[in-house]
Amino acid sequence: MEAPCPPEELFAWVDDLARYPDWLGIVERAEPFEPTPEGTAAWFVELRGRLGPFARSKRLRMERTELAVPSLAVFERRETDGRHHAAWRLRAEVAAAPHGSSLVMGLHYGGALWGPVLERMLADEVDASRQRLLALVSGPTP
Repeated sequence: MEAPCPPEELFAWVDDLARYPDWLGIVERAEPFEPTPEGTAAWFVELRGRLGPFARSKRLRMERTELAVPSLAVFERRETDGRHHAAWRLRAEVAAAPHGSSLVMGLHYGGALWGPVLERMLADEVDASRQRLLALVSGPTP
C-alpha cells in the first residue's frame, strides 16, 4: 500500500496492535497485556471473521518480537498456558516512497483450522482495510 504521509505516521498505525481494530476489520479487539519480564510488549487479540453465513473467532496472545522504528514491527503468537498452539506471525514493513510511504504486510498462520476460510476472508479484508487505513493517515485518500 502507498500512503500520502511520512513513514513515521504510517508506522504508528502498525507498530501497536491496540490500533488495529480502527482499521483492520478482522481484529475485533486488541488489548495491551502486561509486558514479558524482558520488557517485550504483548496484547490479547480477538480475531473475528465472517464468510457468508459463517463466522469464526479466535483469541490470541501476541508479542512484538521485532521492532525497528519506523520501518519494521513483527508480532508472534506467544501463549503462556504451556500448551502447543498454531503459529501466528504478522510482519509490517514501512518504507519511504516517492509520494509518502509504503506498507507491506505479511501474515503467516501455521494451523489447519482456518485454512481456506482465512485466505478467502483475508483477501476480502485487504481492500477494505487499505481504504480505512488511508483515511486515518494525513493527506487526501487517493
